[in-house]
Amino acid sequence: MIRGFARLTFNSVLMAVFVGVSAMSSSANGQDKTTQAATIKLPPPRLTGSISVEEAISKRRSVRQFKDSSLSLSELSQLLWAAQGITDTARGLRTAPSAGALYPLEVYAVVGNVTGIAPGIYKYKCRTHELETISLGDARKELAAAALGQEAITQAAVDIVWTAVYERCAKKYQERAELYVPIEVGHSAENVFLQATALNLGAVVMGAFYEDKVQTVLKSPKDERALYIVPIGKK
Repeated sequence: MIRGFARLTFNSVLMAVFVGVSAMSSSANGQDKTTQAATIKLPPPRLTGSISVEEAISKRRSVRQFKDSSLSLSELSQLLWAAQGITDTARGLRTAPSAGALYPLEVYAVVGNVTGIAPGIYKYKCRTHELETISLGDARKELAAAALGQEAITQAAVDIVWTAVYERCAKKYQERAELYVPIEVGHSAENVFLQATALNLGAVVMGAFYEDKVQTVLKSPKDERALYIVPIGKK
């Protein structure tokens, strides 16, 4: 009877240890997922600046070499808002026009050197003006490798990358989506270019890259097609 009780107690202890370890493992995995899915609230965008639109247009130039200097979180916030920020909360309208207000574009920030945020890949959530963490770690070299080794990508403090879900546009405009989506990314990228100029930052637009490899770096969904890369940094 005593031996049986001892055996039962020993087995109970083993079971408790097993359950405890499993719970710790599940908790650790859950924490990893939570960390990767964490969101970062961005500072609100400024609606006035120190230079006019006309001056920004006249000063806009492609810059392919950058200082090894960080951007502020406010500067990153302003750039992302220029790309796809909400300008009419009641109707959900954004900074760049979209055919049928269908908004097929998605915007990523491949961060290398931004004060207050760890290097990593982040997705811009325009409705809440937040960043969603996709992965942590400096991915600029991997992105550059997917873009024919263009050095500006690795030198930039941040690389803004646009993808698009063509189906959002095609459900209304069918084959015209193949025209409307590239037009829309042009609107958005020019907003960012002019905003970078207004912030006295350098930027350059890039369309030479392997689409599938960029999507692999971004870990973007299969229905998103990579369209554009804009490296941005201090001139």
